[in-house]
Amino acid sequence: MSARHAAIRAMFEALWLSRLPALLRALSSSRGVIFTLHRVLPDEPADFSPNAILQVRPDFLEYVIERMRDLGLDIVSLDEALERLAAPVKSRGFVVLTFDDAYKDNLKYALPILRRQDAPFTLYVPTALVDGVGELWWQAIEDIIARQEAIALSANGETDYVDTRSTAQKNAAFNTLYRQMRKVAEPERLRLLHGFATAYGYDLEKQCRDLIMDWRELRLFAGDPLCTIGAHTVHHYELAKLPIEQARNEITQSADILLAQFGERPRHFSYPLGGPLSAGQREFDLVRELGFCSGVTTRPGALYSRHAQTPESLPRISLNGYFQSRRYVDVFAAGAIFSAMGKLIG
Repeated sequence: MSARHAAIRAMFEALWLSRLPALLRALSSSRGVIFTLHRVLPDEPADFSPNAILQVRPDFLEYVIERMRDLGLDIVSLDEALERLAAPVKSRGFVVLTFDDAYKDNLKYALPILRRQDAPFTLYVPTALVDGVGELWWQAIEDIIARQEAIALSANGETDYVDTRSTAQKNAAFNTLYRQMRKVAEPERLRLLHGFATAYGYDLEKQCRDLIMDWRELRLFAGDPLCTIGAHTVHHYELAKLPIEQARNEITQSADILLAQFGERPRHFSYPLGGPLSAGQREFDLVRELGFCSGVTTRPGALYSRHAQTPESLPRISLNGYFQSRRYVDVFAAGAIFSAMGKLIG
């Protein structure tokens, strides 16, 4: 866990001890929150698991749903959330559950819980990943570093060889490579990724097939009446890094493919990675122009009545794998806290 996440955990502890979340829920004009989830897995992550931030345990997911209802919050679909946002009078507070990327573990571990709890949810689908030809680059670099005692890192035409024997060394190498991947344009990121994977004998297509639902599995998932399917681009590229026409095509083609697969065009969209570096006003305008009813970011915050005017740029709160303590769930329910934190929470 980074120093930043340790500081956030300390803040969560202080908020929970202060009982402030309950007061904020009572006094805030927030109407609800959207939670971001990715993976749901029962196993504890290994010591070196930088992407553990993206996974929660099944028992934690179930507790979140139960606790939200105990606090008087409704679990609602995204469509109902938009209706409540647009209503002139505030109704009961609500929570929306959203899952990004269509991981297989959502089908195995999350769906039984969602059914048992009768909890509606939205799944955002990057279609190339379901085809088995996308790149989950963030997981690939973790997997490669995890099994190596040293790796080669190239930058500015120079190559350095760094030790990755210890967990600390692995984390440092991952952070360096992750930052490098985030800084470059998508074609350069793909070049770096494929070169790195080839050098260490890592099969990117197998990884994609192993981790992401195929269309048969996705139809099982999407066939549940609790499920709303949303678009998440074709290749899971950061849209802000693309020329506008390519960004437009990533959005429209993903919706076209989902229409062809399920007979219904998705009404909702999720921006890959979803932070300020990945999606901004240009992308928000595209999503509105292309007729989506909503677009969700990963910018933290609660939902207020004003968001009814800008549904293409809705904030979400990450159910972060580093903060799976039951006492923090009351903090997650107080969306106003995350609105105040602004850019601090990722």
